[in-house]
Amino acid sequence: MKLFGTDGVRGLAGEFLDAVTVLNLAKAAGIYFRKHSKTKKILVGKDTRRSGYMIENALVSGLTSVGYDVIQIGPMPTPAIAYLTESMRCDAGIMISASHNPFEDNGIKFFDNHGNKLGTQCENNIEKIFFNDEALKEGTVTGKNIGSSKRIDDVIGRYIVSIKSSFPNDLSLQGMRIVLDCANGAAYKVAPTILDELGADVITINDKPNGFNINESCGALYPNEVGKIVKEYRADIGIALDGDADRLVVIDEEGEVIDGDKLLGALCLFLKNENSLKGNACVATVMSNKALEDFLKDKGLNLIRANVGDKHVLEKMKENNVNFGGEQSGHIIFSDVAKTGDGLASALQVLALILRNKQKASIALNPFELYPQLLVNLKVSEKKPLEEIDGLEEILKPIREKGIRDLIRYSGTENKIRLLLEGKNKKEVEKSMKTLKDFISKVL
Repeated sequence: MKLFGTDGVRGLAGEFLDAVTVLNLAKAAGIYFRKHSKTKKILVGKDTRRSGYMIENALVSGLTSVGYDVIQIGPMPTPAIAYLTESMRCDAGIMISASHNPFEDNGIKFFDNHGNKLGTQCENNIEKIFFNDEALKEGTVTGKNIGSSKRIDDVIGRYIVSIKSSFPNDLSLQGMRIVLDCANGAAYKVAPTILDELGADVITINDKPNGFNINESCGALYPNEVGKIVKEYRADIGIALDGDADRLVVIDEEGEVIDGDKLLGALCLFLKNENSLKGNACVATVMSNKALEDFLKDKGLNLIRANVGDKHVLEKMKENNVNFGGEQSGHIIFSDVAKTGDGLASALQVLALILRNKQKASIALNPFELYPQLLVNLKVSEKKPLEEIDGLEEILKPIREKGIRDLIRYSGTENKIRLLLEGKNKKEVEKSMKTLKDFISKVL
């Protein structure tokens, strides 16, 4: 059994993620962090799921049993945990959230003392301790060495000040009407407060979590619902967050959802014009449309591609000394402001862009047209390594010579192969996909 996935540990609360599993995971993490401990403090936050109570208490029990003092701050966005872990000089931070998943699921994300998500090697080390009963037993402490826990409710102000300071001092949201969808999640308090304090006329929806309604027909997964309200109230823009507020989807004044790649392109150019872009580049994933790459190239900027996952995007940003990147799904990283995707920080940059350009959202956030893209999923009998498929390169060579971008990868959870082709000419893309699909069907 493997614990860690692409973004921490995630699964059905009470089943895969039950109290005993969480307790032992907390002990394993505590034993791991203890090796380089400076303060003996770990920060724990959560979103608004009912199961968060169970998981939080199990985490506290496990961490205190190996000698850690735990600071509990209640419902807060994931990026707030990253920021506060470093700000409060904790050895580590833990966020209890399954992000955009339904309320039945939950998850645990770990951050190091600098507020960075743990790398794969660190996760592997924690996993080794978790599966070693002797190590867990030896790591347990007694007497005065047992840790303590306390709940702090006033740290929300620190995060609000941090995010507000990222908005240009010479700009104001006065006179701007914004529809804000909090997804009944972790940002239900901080998001409206930040926008209101910057002067906006805020129409807030889905800000009444009850433990079960997080992400339920709302938030970043359902931006069309925000679009209807934007039009009804004649708002200037709509902002939709997900359950832990690390993701942003923007809706223009016409009620139309802004494509994630267009948003990345517009923001990258904005940072360049503000002389705030480092590395003359943007990091996006292999899923981003080639039109984004060509748009940036035309503006003298580079697109660096990373594997899917904001963790991989951030790694590429560090490797290339770049301070901006993201995923088309809405995870946008301004590393000068936040250590991970931050929906609120990203929203403020979007609003600054619109105000600077003195344009409506529908114009400012649509800087180019996307290329036609085809995605086909095929069932396969075996997941043969792509480099071992005879004839694949010969099939792809003429396709690439037409200027068509290809992405071929296996599903991580199903016996399927995913074929993606995109290019300027729709008919050529369709023709090439038929050729590729016929070939893959025969060999796999």
